Amino acid sequence: MTRQHDRKPASSERCTERSTLSRRRLLQGGAALAAAAIVPRHVLGGAGFTAPSEMLNIAVIGTGGRGKQLASEMMAHPDARVIAIADPNERADYERFYYKKTSGRLVVLEMIEERYGEKRSKGEYPGCRDYTDFRVMLEKEKAIDAVVIATPDHVHAAATLAAVRLGKHVYCEKPLTRTVEEARRVTEEARRAGVATQMGNQGNSGEGIRSACEWIWAGVIGDVTEVHAWSQTGGWASQYTARPADTPPVPKGLDWDLWLGPAPSRLYHPAYAPYNWRGWWAFGTGAIGDMGCHNIDPAMAALKLGAPATIEASSTGVNGETVPQASLIHYTFPAREGTPPVKLTWYDCGLFPLRPEELEPGERFDGNGILFVGTKGKLLMGGWSREPRLLPRSRMRDFTPPPKTLRRVAAHDRAWIDAAKGGPKASSSFDYAGPLVELVLLGQVAVRTGEKLHWDTKALKVTNCAEADRYIRAEYRPGWGV
Repeated sequence: MTRQHDRKPASSERCTERSTLSRRRLLQGGAALAAAAIVPRHVLGGAGFTAPSEMLNIAVIGTGGRGKQLASEMMAHPDARVIAIADPNERADYERFYYKKTSGRLVVLEMIEERYGEKRSKGEYPGCRDYTDFRVMLEKEKAIDAVVIATPDHVHAAATLAAVRLGKHVYCEKPLTRTVEEARRVTEEARRAGVATQMGNQGNSGEGIRSACEWIWAGVIGDVTEVHAWSQTGGWASQYTARPADTPPVPKGLDWDLWLGPAPSRLYHPAYAPYNWRGWWAFGTGAIGDMGCHNIDPAMAALKLGAPATIEASSTGVNGETVPQASLIHYTFPAREGTPPVKLTWYDCGLFPLRPEELEPGERFDGNGILFVGTKGKLLMGGWSREPRLLPRSRMRDFTPPPKTLRRVAAHDRAWIDAAKGGPKASSSFDYAGPLVELVLLGQVAVRTGEKLHWDTKALKVTNCAEADRYIRAEYRPGWGV
């Protein structure tokens, strides 16, 4: 059994104990605010002051490149504050990757302390505590209302379920989980707990996906029968087909056993962490897990896809350790709510659909995007659900968009904070994101089996390939079962 880290955080001398402010706990996502428990701002502190009862106390699990960004975004909201963080890695260099700079638990702790320095000096901020083990943090930090999760994929389910079972609201980065069965379990448990949830597919809260839905629902391109979605990302561990043979020492400040979490034990290697874990089946979910939650999202929303009937894939080659350098995945969906059957194709790592004849001469696809093919035209969007436009471009000159019928939101993280404080459910809550993640991750099951899979979503089972079950469900190390 993995050891429990129950020690006082090494950097705790720089953190203060939280004051025992009396405040309302925010436990039920979507619940009405209890007026009697709220002290008006003007009574306590004047303009710009947030009453303690209105403050959302947030913990961040995972402080790598994305976790650092999310911590910064959460601190920008006057009615939310970060009071605890957890990560087994103190410090890591991300300069070679798109996050750049340095991140890690101590780096993010320093950022938090600097951001809240003035409020802390005025007694308006209780300080932050840092932990190597998120389980210890959740056990000790009773004031946490909500949790932001930005760990590698293999820890998402364990961290999310630990928080949900304590009644914490959860924002989890995409993909929500590493396996299909985990996605189903996380969705169902969060629903039963009544907490506010959001997956980190930020385009879901943007204008682009709402416009695309409204145009398609208004029949602007007719009945959609074909969808193509793609991302140029991929190839993280393409030089490996087996685990590295060399055994370099574990970097100072990294608790490797905790970093592994639920994954089977293996020796440390920089090929796995801090970044290239996406390319290893034990930790990541490949290109479609990375970007499918962004670039397939518009199809899920606009076409109300639900579960696929069949999934089939081809790739540059499959082994038991690393994801293929590139893959092509085909889904079929039955008719839904009076709409015709749909075929969806996913392309990654430099593969693209055939170029539509409606594109301008010399115009090429962006590196990420989605194309809807309808009986009356085509609709093209950029990656992350951005910038929908009709093809050919000339159709946009005299185009009058249909009325805006969908609710607009200010920002993805703001929508989650509002939901946690009793506002409307976030659009990418787990009730929506869970089925999207199941769809996405079934693609990698098809990649790994090499078979055309027939999916029974109610039974959570592929009906024609017994091998698929080992990829739909995860095995966990002792002490880490979810």
